[in-house]
Amino acid sequence: MKILLGADQYPEYTNGAATFTTRLAAGLTANGHTVDLLWPAGDGRHRTCLENGVRVHRLSSASLPGRPRMQVCPPWSVGRQVRQILEIARPDVVHVQSHLGLGRALLRAAGETGVPVMATNHFMPENLLPHVPVVRRFPRTATRLAWRDLERVFVGADLLSAPTPRAVDLLAAATRLPAAQPISCGIDLDRYGVDGWDPADSGTVLFVGRLEHEKHVDELLAAFALLPLDLASRLEIIGMGSLRGELEARADALGLRDRVTFSGRVDEAELVRAYGRAAVFVMPGTAELQSLATLEAMASGRPVVAADAMALPHLVHQDENGYRYTPGDVAGLARLLARVLGNPGLRTTLGRRSRRIAEEHRLAATVGAFEDCYSRLMGVRSTGVPAPAGVPTDVPAAGDELLTTAA
Repeated sequence: MKILLGADQYPEYTNGAATFTTRLAAGLTANGHTVDLLWPAGDGRHRTCLENGVRVHRLSSASLPGRPRMQVCPPWSVGRQVRQILEIARPDVVHVQSHLGLGRALLRAAGETGVPVMATNHFMPENLLPHVPVVRRFPRTATRLAWRDLERVFVGADLLSAPTPRAVDLLAAATRLPAAQPISCGIDLDRYGVDGWDPADSGTVLFVGRLEHEKHVDELLAAFALLPLDLASRLEIIGMGSLRGELEARADALGLRDRVTFSGRVDEAELVRAYGRAAVFVMPGTAELQSLATLEAMASGRPVVAADAMALPHLVHQDENGYRYTPGDVAGLARLLARVLGNPGLRTTLGRRSRRIAEEHRLAATVGAFEDCYSRLMGVRSTGVPAPAGVPTDVPAAGDELLTTAA
């Protein structure tokens, strides 16, 4: 098949959706498909190159106002560039990963040319609204409008998916879209070896993710400050984001300067090593539709302490491979960290179970599931059988201007 993937998330701004898109493209290429991959250019410049057998198109982009490190495809150029690429690639199927600038332009262009479209939702308003000052003061109204905006765009897709059953339920509750199919983002288990990596030998607490409001890294710092010094633990924080300076200052104010390392963005090899030297992985985020970082830590055989929120319970099974705590309960998080750090045997047992749970999310199964979806969509268009219905007829057509752009 000829498959065109598009995502508004891009590798330089590390997040789960970008990582998933990269791995899906590689898996499809390895299975013999022709793959074109579209996302914003991290440096703003439009170009095309071949990366590991995938034809990658970096579209013209501009910095989001007030967020110089976040690039978005401007509406005055993205539509033209997307149409040009569609004419060249002539895909059998288009698969979009978001409803924002690039995603909506791609979905609209595919609809105009009759190419079937699959859409995967990685979006929660909590991941976007903190970056839009105009709507930050009205979170409930902004959340409702953000979901409505997603609905207006994704109604143009022929088939929907989301990473977990919880993510599917959220989409169903927040929109009037047809039922989505749960398909895990998957994990390449071979990347994360466990031989000789025993969490019992370490005292490092690890967090990997964007340093943004919804990740609640400030709560992790506060909990870490409560740990007894005789645990001889360290905290490593990997990731970039708008709150890095603020979080570093917070660590200093808590007297943690010598016990906390902010590693910033690291390459894949260093990330694998970081998982390997951790005693326990912590995910305090409350807007996780799956959490690839948590899945990577589990594939590395690490125990996990996570917020009891959104889709994290799908991965973190209480008393089996780790523990969940009530979001915002800093003292509770500290108690769980102390329990894991203070018991080497427990860490080893929890870590082994993490690996077994991660094995249920093999990337090969994910790629196969999407191949099946693409084949179904090609069959729908070739036979004339209508795509799944169920969206109310009063929903506007895809392509309305993005809420945040209008704001």
